[in-house]
Amino acid sequence: MDNKSLRISSILIVLFIILCAPCAKSQEVDDEHEFTYDPDSPNRPDHWGEIHPEWIMCNQGDLQSPIDLTHKRVQTTSKLGRLDRDYKSANATLINRGHDMMLRWMGGAGHIHINGTEYQLDQLHWHTPSEHTVNGRRYNLELHLVHQSADGKIAVVGIMYKIGRPDSVLSLMEPYFKALASTKGVEMSVGFMDPRDIKIGSRKYYRYIGSLTTPPCHQNVIWTIVKKVRTVSREQLHGFHGAVHDDAKSNARPVQPLNKRWIKLFRPDDHQNK
Repeated sequence: MDNKSLRISSILIVLFIILCAPCAKSQEVDDEHEFTYDPDSPNRPDHWGEIHPEWIMCNQGDLQSPIDLTHKRVQTTSKLGRLDRDYKSANATLINRGHDMMLRWMGGAGHIHINGTEYQLDQLHWHTPSEHTVNGRRYNLELHLVHQSADGKIAVVGIMYKIGRPDSVLSLMEPYFKALASTKGVEMSVGFMDPRDIKIGSRKYYRYIGSLTTPPCHQNVIWTIVKKVRTVSREQLHGFHGAVHDDAKSNARPVQPLNKRWIKLFRPDDHQNK
C-alpha cells in the first residue's frame, strides 16, 4: 500500500470511530455483576462512578437521572406539542439482565418524534420502586421505553405505576418472567409485541434533560415522564421481584440532584384534544 492510500485509509478509520462514538456511548450496561443497588455493597449506586473510568459521569455528572419532579421547578407550557408516537407490532425477545427484565424489539417497532428528530424504539424495562418521584412521592413501579436516533441520541419515555388493577402488558410477560427467573443473560423469544398496547392515558407529560439511570450514566438524554400514574397489581409486583435479582426489593437508582435544571410540563391548550 502506498503512502497516499495509507493516509486515506487512516482518515476513513478515524471518521468511522468518530461517527460510531455516539452510538457506543448510548448503550446501557447489560451485565450487572459489576454494579449493584445494594446500599451495603462497595459497588452501590454512589460508587458506580469509581468502578470504571468510563462510568465517571455516574458520580460527577450534573445532569443525572432520576430526579424528583418537584413543582417548584416546573414550568407549564403548551408549546412542546403532543408526544408523537408511531409504533407498530414487531418481533421481540425478553432477557433477564439481573438488575432488570428487558424486552427488546428485533425489528422496527416504530418511533417517536421530538423536536424534529426521529427516535426508534429499541427496548423497554422496569424498575421497582419508581426511580423518578413527584414532589417527593415514590410510586411502586416505573417503565422505561428507550429510543435511539440515527446519530446515537437517546430519548426515554417513562410511565409510573401505583398499586391497583393489573397491568395488561405485565400480565402478558408473567410466564416469561417465571421462565427466566433463574437464568440470567439468556434471551427468550416472546413473539410479536405491540408497543401500542402500553397505555399512557394522558397527553400531559414532564420533559427534562438527564442521563441513563444505570452505568455508564451518559448524559443529554431527553426524558419524557407521563403525568398520569397507571396501575399494577400487588401480585404482579411480587412476580417481578421474584424474577429479578433474587427477590431484590429495589432496582431503582436514588434520586439525583436537580442542580440548575428546569422541568417542563406539557399541558394542551383548551383547543387541543386532551
